[in-house]
This record gives sequence, structure tokens and C-alpha cells, in this order.
Amino acid sequence: MLRYPVEVIWQEVAYLAYHLHWPLDDLLDLEHLDRVRLVRSVAGLNERAWEVVREFA
Repeated sequence: MLRYPVEVIWQEVAYLAYHLHWPLDDLLDLEHLDRVRLVRSVAGLNERAWEVVREFA
């Protein structure tokens, strides 16, 4: 069984909790690859939002 560093898991969980406001237990229940996929999706949404902000700044 592959284990991921605890610090990596907490960084993923903190990022998703901050942006999605999901409970800790729900985030910890996700498979690691699902959390990574969500982190990438949220990061992409944030990047697109900042592109719009920079466009109109």
C-alpha cells in the first residue's frame, strides 16, 4: 500500500477546505487521486478568475 506524506495530505485538505468549505472528514475520506484532481480543478478555476481580474485591471 502506497502512503503519501502527511504534509502533502494536509496541504491538499487545507487548500480544498479553504476554497470549497467542505468538512474535514469529507475531505479526508476522499482518495488521494480524487483530492489531487479537485486541487487541480480548483486551481484552474482560480487561475481563470485571476486572468479576468488582470484583464480588467
